[in-house]
Amino acid sequence: MQTVFDNYTRNELIRRINTLSESNTAQWGKMNVYQMIKHCRLWEEMALGKTQYKRVLMGRIFGKMAMRSLLKDEQPIRRNSPTIPELVIKETGDVTDEKKKWIALIEEYAHISNIELMHPFFGKMNMEQTGYLAYKHTDHHLRQFNA
Repeated sequence: MQTVFDNYTRNELIRRINTLSESNTAQWGKMNVYQMIKHCRLWEEMALGKTQYKRVLMGRIFGKMAMRSLLKDEQPIRRNSPTIPELVIKETGDVTDEKKKWIALIEEYAHISNIELMHPFFGKMNMEQTGYLAYKHTDHHLRQFNA
């Protein structure tokens, strides 16, 4: 499985992020390109342990089972998957500036030696699981905007 801890994979994600512009439109969902980029930046901050969000009740009940299903193979994340309210972006802003912030966070994975994520839905995740999920999450949203 692809992981953000692999240099080639990380560089490919960054290349795809750099193709995004104001003119990209979503193939599904309600976000515009800025909202997606900011959502992903905030998600990366969470994955890197810079921010934390409270666990959601449904995640406490079904999170581990859902994580196993999501990470069992290379299958992309399904369209219109839900997110926590804190990662729903309503405003608009500077796409170029947000892209730079997102890319800088993705580059940080090159220097991580140990990470444990407390995901608000999936719960406690080890480094390997985090790497797979970070890749799948980024790939999901880049696909959403044809990047």
